[in-house]
Amino acid sequence: MKALKELLGGLEYEVVRGNADETEISSVVYDSNKVEAGCLFICITGARFDGHDFAADAVKGGAKVLLTEKEVQVPEDSDAVIIRVENTRYAMAFVSAAWFGHPADHLTVIGVTGTKGKTTTTYLTKAVLEEAGYHVGLVGTIETVIGDKHIPAKNTTPESYVLQETFAEMVREGINVVVMEVSSQALMLHRTQGFVFDYGVFTNIEPDHIGPAEHKDFDDYLNCKALLFKQCRVGIVNSDDSHTEKLLEGHTCELQTFGLKENAELRAEDTELIKIPGELGVRFHVKGTEDIADVEVGTPGSFSVYNALCAVAICRNFNVSDDQLKKALKTAHVRGRIESVPVSDKFSLIIDYAHNAMALESLLTSLREYDPGRLVCVFGCGGNRAKSRRFEMGEVSGKLADYTIITSDNPRFEEPEDIMNDIETGIKKTDGEYIKIQDRKEAIAYAIHNGKPGDLIILAGKGHEDYQEIRGEKHFMDERVLIQEILEEDRR
Repeated sequence: MKALKELLGGLEYEVVRGNADETEISSVVYDSNKVEAGCLFICITGARFDGHDFAADAVKGGAKVLLTEKEVQVPEDSDAVIIRVENTRYAMAFVSAAWFGHPADHLTVIGVTGTKGKTTTTYLTKAVLEEAGYHVGLVGTIETVIGDKHIPAKNTTPESYVLQETFAEMVREGINVVVMEVSSQALMLHRTQGFVFDYGVFTNIEPDHIGPAEHKDFDDYLNCKALLFKQCRVGIVNSDDSHTEKLLEGHTCELQTFGLKENAELRAEDTELIKIPGELGVRFHVKGTEDIADVEVGTPGSFSVYNALCAVAICRNFNVSDDQLKKALKTAHVRGRIESVPVSDKFSLIIDYAHNAMALESLLTSLREYDPGRLVCVFGCGGNRAKSRRFEMGEVSGKLADYTIITSDNPRFEEPEDIMNDIETGIKKTDGEYIKIQDRKEAIAYAIHNGKPGDLIILAGKGHEDYQEIRGEKHFMDERVLIQEILEEDRR
């Protein structure tokens, strides 16, 4: 049991009904299906459901307190306390932090935001800090990692209650640093309120996540990203990005910068591509106020330099030696992010999560720098999503890849052939060669069996996912497993 007044500390609120000063609650709930006797039920206005509509049912189910942002109807004979706040999502973050004993106070919290590079940067940072002896937790797009426990992610950044619950578990497990991805949606929906980040990190920003269910325009997207730098003690930002200055307007944190240009405090210099059959990477020199280290990363492309440099910029705030830094960066790999899979000593194959035109263009452009014999792109598009994405990705692959293999991704409730035809429409705007093979395993097998010396094959779109969503069901499908099956079948 906890005192309601303690949970509301720091919030402005109005007691609409009952006595808040003498009330204790047994749990905090924001899902009407989980209401229990003695709980505080937080009425959240969501995209499809409004918790305020379930207020009466929550009280009948035993809720002792309702936290609301608008008027609710409850049984007249009820003795439930009703608290009104301006925004229940914002309030929930503070209530949750208090409920779990403010666990972030016992952690060094690193938050990484940006359009691209968040996932890779968090994993690289985790690898370096663990090499230096820190106990590091991770929260992100792929998973939450607490010690040996790996929990598949539902959102890039969890709801505030879940996040605070996760922090509390990390503290119990002896973790002292957590590195997490912070999405613009999370910042917009106040999921990361209730505590202050020790470090807020900005990788880059480009138009993305703009639409009816996300951000109304690019300015809204940028302004949401900018909120992180009013909620952290130290900001670490990519000074090369053209939007950084605007992003930092009104910031309240100390600043550190990284980049490839001279104005950055921490710079990557003397970049060199590593090209070995079956293995691609990049090495560069890190320079600040003094020479720091020559580092090597086992993933290709200019964006790999930025991701690694960003991790260095974060980790130089910790007690990390050059040798620890170099060892961790060279050996760290992120599942589904420019992930090399050995299939031949004559050509290379990479799995990547690039699932929109912007990401695919960035990936293919960077891989072009390695001067492959052919750049072969295998991809599909998800069903029940904007058709424009299919046309755009088809056109990008047609322009930048030497050969495209159109296949199925997550068709969901659409016919795979219809999605593939839309991709084909985009490719036909270019002179790019292509073939359509609906079965993804067959498409991958075709790419491998027709691989030529010096080729670079990219399997785009699935990345870390190990399923294919068809007609509302998720069927197991891991591209790494498919590749091994293909290779084993070839050996028979």
